[in-house]
Amino acid sequence: MTTPVLQVRDLKRDYVTGGGLFRPAKVLHAVKGVSFTLEKGKTLAVVGESGCGKSTLARMITLIDPATSGEILIDGIPANATHVTRELRQKVQIVFQNPYGSLNPRQKVGDVLAEPLLLNTNLSAAERRDKAMAMLIKVGLQPEHFNRYPHMFSGGQRQRIAIARALMLNPSFLVLDEPVSALDLSVQAQILNLLKDLQDEFGLTYVFISHDLSVVRYIADEVMVMYFGDVVEHGTRDQVFSDPRHEYTKTLFAATPRADVEHIRARIARKKAMA
Repeated sequence: MTTPVLQVRDLKRDYVTGGGLFRPAKVLHAVKGVSFTLEKGKTLAVVGESGCGKSTLARMITLIDPATSGEILIDGIPANATHVTRELRQKVQIVFQNPYGSLNPRQKVGDVLAEPLLLNTNLSAAERRDKAMAMLIKVGLQPEHFNRYPHMFSGGQRQRIAIARALMLNPSFLVLDEPVSALDLSVQAQILNLLKDLQDEFGLTYVFISHDLSVVRYIADEVMVMYFGDVVEHGTRDQVFSDPRHEYTKTLFAATPRADVEHIRARIARKKAMA
């Protein structure tokens, strides 16, 4: 039996707020005992409204923020944000919502991609350049883009660069934190197709953070629904979408517009009937 890529056991994150001479401090329970297992080559989508704890969870499993309690195992190795080894840092990477904000505007794209290799490997400058160029092409950009700066690219192209940078160290899994929500619909589709193609080619494992259920339905193998720090539903994509059990999940689905052709036609027909 193979070891899961990611195991999370009873993970919690508390924040202490306020407090003073005559006021006791308050404790905000941002994540309340989350547990799940993620197998290689699979995509777990974490969904919920803003403030539900999904981004806090993402920062813990990418070892950016420490957990208050609980356990994280990456390829069977215990991981903790307070003591991150080079080996663990290579195993997990994150792609943020805003690609421009996560790219150094003073670095050329080639240097952006080669930097993780410079910091974490003993490869020569020529080897780093070759690997960066190969990854640039792999995500759908051109060799002439290698010496350009991030501001010279569109939002979709910048997100391709961010994805390429995240893959430079061959991570065990990627956390994708709302990676297409800042993009136009047509560009969203391109980036989602790129992610699926890369997953198929390299056997990548994703934790996909999103509030967009149409995106989740397209890319996820499993869906985990969070509500005020709790996991209220977790199952395969087909199980959760076809037969949601928790009232919050049902409410979330009911509030999400359906974008498929049949539902669009039905809405148009209803409008004509009311005219």
